[in-house]
Amino acid sequence: MAAKKTSQICIVTVTGIDKVGIIARLANAMAGANINIVDVNQKIMEEHFVMTMAIDMAKADIDIVKLKKKLDRIGDEMSLKITVQDATIFKAMHRV
Repeated sequence: MAAKKTSQICIVTVTGIDKVGIIARLANAMAGANINIVDVNQKIMEEHFVMTMAIDMAKADIDIVKLKKKLDRIGDEMSLKITVQDATIFKAMHRV
């Protein structure tokens, strides 16, 4: 029996002008790569869309480099700034 792979949590941040379909587009991209979305926090500030998404890449069909490329394409198509970081790096960078 194969050992169960532990979680590989990454944080995706998305900012840009709000428009229909942002969350749907990102959720479909994650599902298509077998990436589990474990948490989403989203706000609209005036016309600006701001979202953080915690994802688990433990069972993903792609690595983080390929995910970044996929999200860059979506960001370009939807005029969004999308970043993805390993959760431990994200936490270290945002420690006060």
